[in-house]
Amino acid sequence: MGFIEDAVAFFAGWIWGIPLLVLLMGGGLFFMVYARFSPFLYFKHAIQVLAGKYHEEDKEGQISHYEALSTALAATVGMGNISGVAVAITMGGPGAIFWMWVSAFFGIATKFFTCTLAVMYRGKDSDGEVRGGPMYVITEGLGKKWKPLAVFFCIFALIGALPIFQANQLTAALNEVLAPSIGYDVASSFSFLGIDIPYASAIIGVILTVLVSSVIFGGIKRIAKVASKMVPSMVVLYFILVVYILLQNLAGIPEIFASILEEAFNGNAILGGGVGAIIVTGAKRAAFSNEAGIGTAPMVHGDSKTDEPVREGLVAMLGPAIDTLLVCTLTALVILSTGVYKPYIGDGNIAGISLTLEAFNAAIPGYGAYFLGLCILVFAVSSLLSYSYYGVKCVSFMLGAKNGNLYNYLYIGTIIIGAVTSLGFVVNLIDSSFALMAIPTMISAILLAPKAWKAAQDYFARLKAGEFDN
Repeated sequence: MGFIEDAVAFFAGWIWGIPLLVLLMGGGLFFMVYARFSPFLYFKHAIQVLAGKYHEEDKEGQISHYEALSTALAATVGMGNISGVAVAITMGGPGAIFWMWVSAFFGIATKFFTCTLAVMYRGKDSDGEVRGGPMYVITEGLGKKWKPLAVFFCIFALIGALPIFQANQLTAALNEVLAPSIGYDVASSFSFLGIDIPYASAIIGVILTVLVSSVIFGGIKRIAKVASKMVPSMVVLYFILVVYILLQNLAGIPEIFASILEEAFNGNAILGGGVGAIIVTGAKRAAFSNEAGIGTAPMVHGDSKTDEPVREGLVAMLGPAIDTLLVCTLTALVILSTGVYKPYIGDGNIAGISLTLEAFNAAIPGYGAYFLGLCILVFAVSSLLSYSYYGVKCVSFMLGAKNGNLYNYLYIGTIIIGAVTSLGFVVNLIDSSFALMAIPTMISAILLAPKAWKAAQDYFARLKAGEFDN
């Protein structure tokens, strides 16, 4: 097991080098400049679409604009924002947050293009259902000869969509919150194939498996309905908690922002690291947070009920603004304002949800961990529900729609594995998979960008002419 963990860690460090950074951040910059920053002018219109103003029930697709964004956000607003930010700070210091912001701005443009293309180049599965996603963008937009690239994406999406990070961090949070109050022993373990497995974590994994199984086999419609009800209320609760904490430390907020900007360019926070290492850390955690350019969101947005691709692209671009620029920033401010992160900097260990819990408990003594624990439970479960659909779509693409649900059996089986595995291994495995998924997603989007931009110009012109006012 140690050899496997070392190998995955080495590969994750290698794949997240300069070429991939150029592809993701450089690609986002290309989309932003190529579109002349125009998508940023339509945030108000995107919110109107999200609110249902332009929803047409009779159009091809399976879910509404709101359900599509809710499902995509269920996968991104969650452990990536609460735990992932803590990972970013312990790996890259406060400066990593700045590069998460930069990546998020590029991610807005990337989401606009990739999700516009996901509706423009939808295909049909073997059951005749309309489907979207990078694999269909590749085969329908670039041609059948590009199918190996689509299969490449699907293979690594099967790993990237596994629920191991969410299960791992939810289990850690529950152990930290519940164990002291209930009194169970988190260290007690049993041996399986020579590996020590904690009883408590295994039991939580089993409970999560049963809970998630009851929803995911119902398909995207059931997942979307559950996610659309769970996510908004928890985002509001989380926002209230964070604002309450920050109001107690208003005077220190300017200093926090100053430290983020300073550390972003001098690299002092990382033992033996520099600015390059901080940029990579910020880019990785931003990719994990908002998944722009990874290819997951287009699989959901591509299933929305619309015949206006650009409209869905505008809704999709709200994702990075909500989950990275808003939620991640709020989490970072809490962690940095409480100062609990300082002992972790440079010690070589990765701290995730435990650090965020420590910060909330420091800010709201006795109750902070419980409030955050509730948010974590809902965020993690909603993420667990959404991620399963990505794998199902990839299996359906490769093996036929009737075999898609086979992935769910693998999916629910790995929930228990994620619950008992080390955080470092989980982070490196998902980082590696996301990196490999980004390659076909970004290549196809860049090659087809002229088609998306032409459609955008046409849509914006019709919008200004009042065509959609009736």
